[in-house]
Amino acid sequence: MLAYLGQIVFIIIVGVASVILAKRIQRIRQNILLGQDTTRDDQSHKRWRTMLLVAFGQQKMFKRIIPAFFHLLIYVGFIVINLEVLEFVLDGLLGTHRLFMPYLGDVYLVAMNIFETLAVLVILACVVFLWRRNVQKVKRFHAQEMTAWPKLDANLILIIEIILMFAILTMNATDQLLQTRSNSGYEATGTLFFSSLLIPLFAGLDTSTLIFVERFAWWFHIIGILGFAIYVTYSKHLHIFLAFPNTYYSRLVPKGQMDNMPAVTKEVQIMLGAQPENGASDAEEEVGRFGAKDVNDLMWTDLMGAYACSECGRCTSECPANQTGKKLSPRKIMMDTRDRLEEVGQQLDKGESELEDGKSLLDDYISREELNACTTCNACVEACPININPLSIILQMRRYVAMEEAQSPASWNAMFSNIENNFAPWKFAPTDRFNWADELANEEQKGETGNGSGSLSEPETENQKPEEK
Repeated sequence: MLAYLGQIVFIIIVGVASVILAKRIQRIRQNILLGQDTTRDDQSHKRWRTMLLVAFGQQKMFKRIIPAFFHLLIYVGFIVINLEVLEFVLDGLLGTHRLFMPYLGDVYLVAMNIFETLAVLVILACVVFLWRRNVQKVKRFHAQEMTAWPKLDANLILIIEIILMFAILTMNATDQLLQTRSNSGYEATGTLFFSSLLIPLFAGLDTSTLIFVERFAWWFHIIGILGFAIYVTYSKHLHIFLAFPNTYYSRLVPKGQMDNMPAVTKEVQIMLGAQPENGASDAEEEVGRFGAKDVNDLMWTDLMGAYACSECGRCTSECPANQTGKKLSPRKIMMDTRDRLEEVGQQLDKGESELEDGKSLLDDYISREELNACTTCNACVEACPININPLSIILQMRRYVAMEEAQSPASWNAMFSNIENNFAPWKFAPTDRFNWADELANEEQKGETGNGSGSLSEPETENQKPEEK
């Protein structure tokens, strides 16, 4: 009877968690799709290769070898240990215990020892990361934008992972003890190395208490996994899942190549009498807005990048503007975009229009001082482990300020005017562009012919008379 009751409770818990998770995933998807459409379905073979190398292979993580190594331990542990979670789920649904053991035999014991080894390595890695954040206090984890919640979020996830790994070890330790007691009904699995080290902690407990501890650890782990899955969708650790699509849809062109506005490009081509590349006619649709003022003006790939950001701070630590004390932090750009997107999503959940709250990403979240400090060097893009592009958001917002509001700094406006009129940032006529080259050629010619044969004249000396000089 208790077994059936446990199955029912388990199914209810899984069902409720699945509904909550599905609703949250749907909300995130709808938030991302608020962005402007952009085509990123070309060169699929390159995109798959990028995803496998950067997201799955963590290629860019290993630019910093120490954190990369410990992150790899957590990453591999997360993937492999989830195979054991599959057995947990099936045991809960079918009312069985260690479902795979009769079918795998000795392989089951080897697999369980591998799972436990990874669990211990995950605990070690989490402890190292907690040390780096709270004791060593790595600078990039304590920047101005890393307020109370980002710091707490990072620590919470590490602590949760440690607790979940200890729950596995506790379950296996008590399970091994119960296997030695004839009245427990637990079948022998063999010795599991790491969990057997915990056996002395439970050796004095009677059988009923051991069964309670073993079942509690089992329930705690599976409920913890479900709760973790929901929590991740509200956390920076959503990158666990979004790193893969984010790298797949990342830009394949050189990082220094800026994206022009297609509508403006077509207009310029038509004005110059050239045929637009896509064969567009003179009658072009009116552009709704130049650049981006709010999240709905950005591309959907930018919004996905905001959710994928792990707040690691590598982008900010590499930013030359930030290093010189300017206000710009590429990490803050992504965090602000995500916060604004979440705010808009909450309005949608209430049935309100997403952009009628009197706020916008520009000014209310990201200041013009931050935008103007960017040198467009792409250091942040190069540094990001999963190819997030903060520069794309910065450029689109600066485009709005320049083209919609005409409020760029005066020196920028002068440069824009010179480029438009003189085809160069400097204020001189295009016809005079190569005058400096002519002057240089004349100087060289004088140097060659000024001494007759072209040989250098003897240097003047202080003893020469003025008329000789």
